Amino acid sequence: MISGDSIRMEKLCYSIGGRKILEEFDFHLERGVNRTILGVSGAGKTTILKLLLGLLEPDSGKVFIDDLCITGLPESKFMQQRRRIAIVFQGGALFDSMTVGENVGYRLFEEGQLSQVEIEKVVMEKLSFVGVETALNLYPAELSGGMKKRVAIARALAADPDYIFFDEPTTGLDPIGVYNICNLMQRLQAEGKTTLMVTHDLATAFETSQRFTFLHKARMLFDGSEEEMRSSNILEVREFLKPTDSSLFT
Repeated sequence: MISGDSIRMEKLCYSIGGRKILEEFDFHLERGVNRTILGVSGAGKTTILKLLLGLLEPDSGKVFIDDLCITGLPESKFMQQRRRIAIVFQGGALFDSMTVGENVGYRLFEEGQLSQVEIEKVVMEKLSFVGVETALNLYPAELSGGMKKRVAIARALAADPDYIFFDEPTTGLDPIGVYNICNLMQRLQAEGKTTLMVTHDLATAFETSQRFTFLHKARMLFDGSEEEMRSSNILEVREFLKPTDSSLFT
């Protein structure tokens, strides 16, 4: 068993309505290793993020944050460990009734460990980092899709997590928006954050990650570097990288 400063799954199984989503799934995310989970839509990529966060309970197997097995534990028993992880959801998941500033500072207000002045300072720092400090008093409905994603990243950064999960971060964005998200992810990595992204966007994946996991029919078919993935002889991997008229995934 691998232990230490990492997040991992061991022999994890999960199903919905009798359909297998994950089967005997092993996964390991070490600090400092930026990874992307690839697979077609509906393959279970987002489910992996929810299982790693303890938002879903597996049918069998275990999930670890560092050396703590969170499987079967009440949330109150692993909240300290989970605070090290933040997630940027696909749609941003901002609170419509709150301003941008209130959204970014929400978790800090809930935890109640900082004064309002301290929280406001953190909020402005994180909004400045993602380049949307001028949106402080706007509401989500007043933002573009790209701005919403950047505000969601600022909110994730507010609690200074070690790990940041990204759920399809470039979906629906124009090329400039995609460039901005990739640039932000690279800056986060340069500051020592470990990123885990789930996507089917190969260009973004190869731009921002060093290790790749390919999920197909509930199982991990590949785990390795970009070079190893591009030279893989696994039929499903080759078809995913370069689909043909007789695609396996149609």
